[in-house]
Amino acid sequence: MPGLATAPPFTPIEPVTEVLHGVPVTDPYRWLEEQDSPRTRHWIEEQRSFARACLDHFPGRDRIHRRIREFLAVETYDSLQKAGSKYFFRKRLADQEQPCICMRVGADGDDQLLVDPAEHGAGKYTAVKPLRVSPDGRLLLFEVKEGGERTGTFKLLEIESRRTLPDVLPRGYLRGFAFAPDGRSFCYVHESAKEKEPYRHAAFRHVLGTEFSEDREIFFAGEGEKVRLSLTSDVRRIGFLVYRFLEKTQTDFYLQPWESETAPEHIVSDADYIFGPMFFRGRILAITDRNAPNLRIVELRLRPGAEPEWMDVIPESDSRIQQWAVADDRIMTLSAKAMDRQIRVFDLAGRKTEEVAVNPEETFRITGAAPASDEVILERESFTDPVRIVRYSPERKECALWAKKTVPGGLSDVSHTQTWYPSKDGTRIPMYLVGRKEVLAGGCHPAIMTSYGGYGVSMTPQFSVFVAFLIERGCLFALPNIRGGSEFGAAWHDAAKRRNRQTAYDDFLSAAEWLIEARRTTAGKLAIFGGSNSGLLVGAAITQRPELFRAAVCMVPMLDMLRYHLFDNAHVWSEEFGTAEDRDDFEALRCYSPYHQVRDGVAYPGTMIVSGDADRNCNPLHARKMTARLQAANASPHPIFLDYSKFRGHSPVLPLSARIDALTDRMAFLCDQLQLPV
Repeated sequence: MPGLATAPPFTPIEPVTEVLHGVPVTDPYRWLEEQDSPRTRHWIEEQRSFARACLDHFPGRDRIHRRIREFLAVETYDSLQKAGSKYFFRKRLADQEQPCICMRVGADGDDQLLVDPAEHGAGKYTAVKPLRVSPDGRLLLFEVKEGGERTGTFKLLEIESRRTLPDVLPRGYLRGFAFAPDGRSFCYVHESAKEKEPYRHAAFRHVLGTEFSEDREIFFAGEGEKVRLSLTSDVRRIGFLVYRFLEKTQTDFYLQPWESETAPEHIVSDADYIFGPMFFRGRILAITDRNAPNLRIVELRLRPGAEPEWMDVIPESDSRIQQWAVADDRIMTLSAKAMDRQIRVFDLAGRKTEEVAVNPEETFRITGAAPASDEVILERESFTDPVRIVRYSPERKECALWAKKTVPGGLSDVSHTQTWYPSKDGTRIPMYLVGRKEVLAGGCHPAIMTSYGGYGVSMTPQFSVFVAFLIERGCLFALPNIRGGSEFGAAWHDAAKRRNRQTAYDDFLSAAEWLIEARRTTAGKLAIFGGSNSGLLVGAAITQRPELFRAAVCMVPMLDMLRYHLFDNAHVWSEEFGTAEDRDDFEALRCYSPYHQVRDGVAYPGTMIVSGDADRNCNPLHARKMTARLQAANASPHPIFLDYSKFRGHSPVLPLSARIDALTDRMAFLCDQLQLPV
């Protein structure tokens, strides 16, 4: 489809001009920030109709839908955790809309249904997830979500009777939770969705069977949106973590015995470094980057009247620790050195006892462990193999497969390779290339590319139905390891952090240039996609170098980087991006903020922007304003439209049928723009 005969809906321009640090900044679509206003709702419906006209016009939708359904309508397992001899997890049968919470007694036991989401909501958009099991194994804390909201309702299940208790925390954010050792009460930090500013951050203790109005406040952290309180615990103590989101995030740590009536002891003050504590058999272990950019694991030894002593358990090395867990008197670390990943097991004195074999073509994650458990739960996947859940026993030093997904039809002829290319400043950047073997062998092909470039998140081999479908149709998939991740340690992240953010975009654009110059693809056959921070990356790419791309899918993004911090809880990301309140941050932000870099009369690639009402991470105002701005400025015949749903948010909990339809839309759009066979 070279273009649409129907133009996008007209969006009125109502400019608002502000002067920031002496620079006038005009926002033409500020009125679209008001999500619930009648004007915005009318605009959304017009955009939805236009998007539907675009999407329904693309050919081959029925065939695309059938193949996407084959990919997604398979039995799935996730959220596995172990308590004693029991396993708790989510399971979805092939044709179920949403997964249920199940339990298995022993690794080979039968799957027993605990929670059916249909019993906790009004329709297929209700999702449930297990969160925590009480120390006595009697109660299960689980979350109920509606659509893609980040907030949830938090309930307790009496496991043996399958009875949901009346002690329900209403819709909101559960920042911290701990079952008391006696099993008759719990402590919690909860922010109600109905709560208005100023936010009051406190921890409470609730006795089961009583009214929440009777709960006793056990810790107060302060008020305001720049404070957050969390907690951790074991059978003896409860720890309170107070985060203050200032110029740099600062953390305080307090400690209190469970039954104490005295004020908690202040252990760590004003920590401007990573500090993640864990209690284990009377010890306080913690992961930190204090004097250790690649992270180390320490023990805090308390000293009356003095600062705690920080003793190395696992010192910093040239491998950056990405995850860690404690189980069965062993500490397991998942670390990365350059592009290689390592899993190591240590005793509690920090002596390495084992190194678990890691396939360099796979991604591993630690997803579950508890100090009292004899197993660590791992996930592993690759470009061609979906997630497999594995149980690792430190005592037996062996892995056992617990569950896996299947790929109907398989990807047996798909492989990958790695290449290096120079970025704008000459830095060599690695990049994965994935495709059918004949595509990898050479020649010019349609290509799809993504990356992330922030928060120290590394790009590793992972399975994606989005990518697998396009590879089946002859696409080359490119995944550059741009700066902003931590593939090469903390310095790789810092090189594209905050005022250096443009470095990540330069790396990404240089990857596109390399693909074209190496004749692996052409600008007319190259598409990009990404969501959240990766959606920001896509927005920056198409506004800085629109001529490099034929199509873009920009999902749940941030795009107005001068105002992002004013909405929801996005201010907590100020250390990663900076904010327009700081003059130097402002100068960096306005130079790349995609919404402010759209230029009238430019030929932009076909662009599908995806968002929805329920997103409270990357507020949908970004998608609405960017859609209006691009539609008004675009000089190309390529479609620019907004795929918008009231249920869509930042959490991947949409029902099966909605996910199939949504992915069908994205694949139909890309197949049309890249002229792929369907």
